[in-house]
Amino acid sequence: MARKVCKKCKIFVEKDKCPICGSNQFNDTWKGRITILKHDKSEVASKMGIAVNGEYVIKL
Repeated sequence: MARKVCKKCKIFVEKDKCPICGSNQFNDTWKGRITILKHDKSEVASKMGIAVNGEYVIKL
């Protein structure tokens, strides 16, 4: 089964609502993933606009 990804935040979602933005629009086609452990100290998170730790996709 494909994992759902929020179209807006690009975070992996297990429920019917995104925990970050509250959206219910998801995609199951994605490429690459990245895990952010310390968003406040990560240059990658800063460049991607990530403000919450978690597992994100790189490209939808």
